[in-house]
Amino acid sequence: MNRLLAPLNNPEGWRRARMAMCTSGIIASLLLYAYLQERIMATPQGRNEQGEPVFFRDSLFLVLQNRLCAALAAAVVMAVRRQWDGFRCIAPLYKYASVSVSNVVATSAQYSALVWVSMPAQTLGKCAKMIPVLVWGTLMSGKRYGWMDYGVATAVAIGCTVFLLSGNIHAKHSDAGSSWIGLALMVVYLAFDGFTSTFQEKLFRGYTMSAYNQMLYVNLTSAAISLFGLLVSNRLWADLRFGWQHPQFLRDTLTLSLSAVSAQFFITFTIKEFGALLYATVMTTRQFLTIFLSNILFAHAMSGAQWLGTAMVFGALYWKTYIHQWSKKSPSSSNSGDDHGASHRRHDAPAGVQRPEHRIAVDRGSAAISPISPGGHDKGRP
Repeated sequence: MNRLLAPLNNPEGWRRARMAMCTSGIIASLLLYAYLQERIMATPQGRNEQGEPVFFRDSLFLVLQNRLCAALAAAVVMAVRRQWDGFRCIAPLYKYASVSVSNVVATSAQYSALVWVSMPAQTLGKCAKMIPVLVWGTLMSGKRYGWMDYGVATAVAIGCTVFLLSGNIHAKHSDAGSSWIGLALMVVYLAFDGFTSTFQEKLFRGYTMSAYNQMLYVNLTSAAISLFGLLVSNRLWADLRFGWQHPQFLRDTLTLSLSAVSAQFFITFTIKEFGALLYATVMTTRQFLTIFLSNILFAHAMSGAQWLGTAMVFGALYWKTYIHQWSKKSPSSSNSGDDHGASHRRHDAPAGVQRPEHRIAVDRGSAAISPISPGGHDKGRP
């Protein structure tokens, strides 16, 4: 036993152990999050009296539950740290709501897309988020990006196109002819997800607030918007009744929310302790593992050309991460690093902001708006 624990007795050994814990924590949390998304939205939750499969289709209910869990997590963290000022509504409520509206639309579209397209198609679609982020950053914030950013975006777009055109992309229980609905929802997701990060950046620039303050109020207003949508459409009680009739569904949705919050805390610690480069590499690896495991667990039959398109996308992302590391070490990086770094942040976490002491992640992969530390990314967000 002592021999097994010996590496932890020196600082470098302990650092490696913490790095392994963070890496495995992020990957495990977000793989579980992706698995539950597909299980909830794309597989039957049971059968009715006629023996027909019963599906759950209301993504807004999932958003409501996720946002409530994220808001509770932010409140608990501030209470434990005795950051009582964080509970004060610093910005006008409508400014928090401006972030919430775009985030609710993006997340709902992301979940709903799984009704019509497979998880591999959805995951690759989320890799293309850097394209609208470049557009929004240029149009709304006047940011400049380098040739590498546009080159990687082009390679990702080509890889996604090859994937979409060379094999099956529809969800297991949907018709192939309806895949365009899922693709349209992914376009909505990409557009509003990039818009969310721009709103967050403007909010941080205009007000002095902690990341947990924004996490609390954005998630509370997101929950309020989701609840309002469910009430006016008379779907809330039907969703609760569905959960009562299918207890496993409720357990899955609760675990979905907890896995998203868990991932964000692992992300926060990872970036704080080991930097954004490790995080970017871990997140790219996690996305590939999501596609690989989804093929195994849900029996998606990807063609050879689709695997080639997947390799193009992740090859471009890994190359971007490598070049970003090289440019930081290069003496000339002081002239070009800002543009490269800005794009690097926006690809991996469109919700990241310029203010160094307050960074936000929207998952896009992760389901909740959550704080991350300086230099952070999100994927996330899940």
